[in-house]
Amino acid sequence: MQDSEISPAERRRLRVRGAILDAAEKVFAEEGEAGLSIRRIADEIDYSPAAIYKYFSSKDDLVDELKESFFGRLLGAVHEIADRRDPFSVRARRCMTGYVRVAIEKPHHYVAAFSGVRADDETSFDADGFDGTNKGQAFSVLTDMVTEGVEGGHFRAELDPVNTAKSVWASIHGLAMMIAHLPDFPATASMPGGMQQAEFIEFHSDLIVRSLEKTSGGAA
Repeated sequence: MQDSEISPAERRRLRVRGAILDAAEKVFAEEGEAGLSIRRIADEIDYSPAAIYKYFSSKDDLVDELKESFFGRLLGAVHEIADRRDPFSVRARRCMTGYVRVAIEKPHHYVAAFSGVRADDETSFDADGFDGTNKGQAFSVLTDMVTEGVEGGHFRAELDPVNTAKSVWASIHGLAMMIAHLPDFPATASMPGGMQQAEFIEFHSDLIVRSLEKTSGGAA
C-alpha cells in the first residue's frame, strides 16, 4: 500500500505504534527484558498503559516484535556483506565478523534478544514458521554461504550445510555474548594483553573458516 492510500487514522495508528516501539527499544536496550514493562514504556512516552494495550496485547507481544526488529537489522547487515562481489573466502569471513560487530553495537539489546524464550514458543530450525522470521532468514543466509562453500570446493565436501551453519552460528554467537558480558574481551583482568578486540574478531572468523576449508588456507 502506498502512503497516499493510507488514511489519516491509519497514519496516526502507525505513528503511535512506532513511538511505542521506539520507547520500548530504548528501555529494552538499556535495561534488558527484566526492566521492560508496559507501565515503564507508558512513563517513557507519557502515555497511559491502557493506550499501549490498544496496540500490543501483552508485554510478550511487544518483546517478540522488538526481537524480530533486531534480527531484521542483523539480516540487513548480513545480506549487504553476502551480496558483495568479493571472493568467497573474503565474504565468508566478513559475514562472521559482521554478525559479531552488529551484535556488540548494542550488547544489552543483543543479550536481551536471546532472553526470555517461553516454553510454548520454542522453535527448531525445521519448525513451521521459523523460515519466515528475520532470525530464520539470517540463518538461511549463513546456510546458503556454507552451501556455496561446499559446492564451490572451498569447504570440505562431507560437511552438511545446515549442521555446519548451526555450528558456525553457535561459535560467533558465543563470541558476541562473551563481549556483551565482558566488554573489554579479549583483554580481561585475568587475561591481559594480546589482540585488540577488532583484531580478535577477525582472528576468530578466520579460524572458523580455516576449520571448514578443504586444505589449510591462507589469511584473507
